[in-house]
Amino acid sequence: MGVSQDQNSNAAATIADQTSTNKLSILVVSGRSGSGKTSVLNILEDLGYYSIDNLPLSLLPNAAHKLVNESGIYRIALGVDIRTPRADLSNFAVTYASLKETYGSHAVQILYVTAQESTLIARFNATRRVHPLMSQDIDSDNAKHIAFNLPAAIKKEVELLEPIAGHADIRIDTSSLNIHQLKDSLREHIGMDNQIVINLLSFGFKYGSPIDADFVFDVRILPNPHWNPELRDSTGLDTEVGAFFSDYPEVAEMMNDIDKFLTRWLPEFLHNNRHTVTVAIGCTGGKHRSVFITDHLQRRLADAMPKGVKVLAKHREKSRW
Repeated sequence: MGVSQDQNSNAAATIADQTSTNKLSILVVSGRSGSGKTSVLNILEDLGYYSIDNLPLSLLPNAAHKLVNESGIYRIALGVDIRTPRADLSNFAVTYASLKETYGSHAVQILYVTAQESTLIARFNATRRVHPLMSQDIDSDNAKHIAFNLPAAIKKEVELLEPIAGHADIRIDTSSLNIHQLKDSLREHIGMDNQIVINLLSFGFKYGSPIDADFVFDVRILPNPHWNPELRDSTGLDTEVGAFFSDYPEVAEMMNDIDKFLTRWLPEFLHNNRHTVTVAIGCTGGKHRSVFITDHLQRRLADAMPKGVKVLAKHREKSRW
């Protein structure tokens, strides 16, 4: 079932209102088999796009309508390639025009990924994967099965994908790009800065160290409020525990040292194609010392980190308090 003209009109009006505060981006991602289309979709997903791969072209308008108008998703990457029905490929211009009419020409782009023939052959030989056209009937009108060798399949694919490639707004040749360079190229084309989330995690060593931590700081050498009967039921988030720690200068010294280290080195991860960094801070039970330092560091780092770095605080043992 297609999207009706009324739906298109309503969608256009809705999008006009919503895009004043939300920048809508619908990327139709296509390209030659072996050129890195799947990697592109994975990177876009890391950058905040809702990605769908191997979608029949005829379903693009319905998919976009459901994601934008029904789910409020404004960054969408729809992967389409040679596996789509042939009739869909021949009607691509109509589908593309429909998307632009509904969501605006500024919001819809075609991203086409390609690579040199020699590179594609080398990649298929290295992975031992079969090119899609080497196992498909491509002359369905005459019910013929045409068997291609790899070079012939690669050349035929260029011909079949021309309806999409001819409308490409963004073309990326991945022949000489590694995955990090590909990500940088994508960010430049779609105008997105790299973003990274810093997860500060308090925990208790007696319940085990977190296996996914990039940095672990042990604060068990600091004075422990647990041994004060009046503070045993409190946590590092309570003011009375903060008052307790204020009597011990080593608490502030350790927090300052950790803060200095993280402030210096965490921004470097922005240039290292990382999306998350976990900094774990542990004490014995994960209730007082690690919680106090994690909470205060989150507030400090949130103010100190450059644009593109988001700092979150989590307390792993909270359910045990």
